[in-house]
Amino acid sequence: MTEVIRISASRPSAAAVKKAASVLKKGGLVAFPTETVYGLGANLLDKKAVGKVYEIKKRPRNKPLTVHVADTASVRKITGNIPLRAAKLIKKYWPGPLTVILKDRRGKKTGFRMPDNKIAFGLIKKAGVPVVAPSANISGNKPPTDAKGVLRDLDGKIDIVIDGGKTVIGIESTVVDMTGRTPKILREGAISKAEIEKIW
Repeated sequence: MTEVIRISASRPSAAAVKKAASVLKKGGLVAFPTETVYGLGANLLDKKAVGKVYEIKKRPRNKPLTVHVADTASVRKITGNIPLRAAKLIKKYWPGPLTVILKDRRGKKTGFRMPDNKIAFGLIKKAGVPVVAPSANISGNKPPTDAKGVLRDLDGKIDIVIDGGKTVIGIESTVVDMTGRTPKILREGAISKAEIEKIW
């Protein structure tokens, strides 16, 4: 059975977050709320854990996973640097519902996001590792906005669900590819195309 940990969204229990972070860091799978939808977290540095995410979600292996971070230093560690245009978007919308795609040190495209949710932010910070966190559902199904939605798809398949209530926004983040000469909006989500283009 998947363990359900219920905590306050506004005042998350430090002990509960610490417990979930420990499971995450050691290779377990933890679903948690962000401001958009619930994410399925795994330690990016643990290949076995990342493989489980693909397997459980039935997600195509060629579809990359977004890295969730608690600070921009974690992004620089993976990419080497943050281009000026991307830095402007990050300054305006992080923490928040924006995923920015950059190239890592090997030239591979990687999406990054800093969630604007106390539970998510605290969990990632406490885990101390970069966390991949696609939506906590079987690929093709509707992304969950509460713990019940997570359990509908993933009960018994993951270690923990942090139940922090219903998500505030309820739709996925906006995804912007900043790897080319011209930025591209790959998915218009919580932040509109018009808002993004104002920053450019």
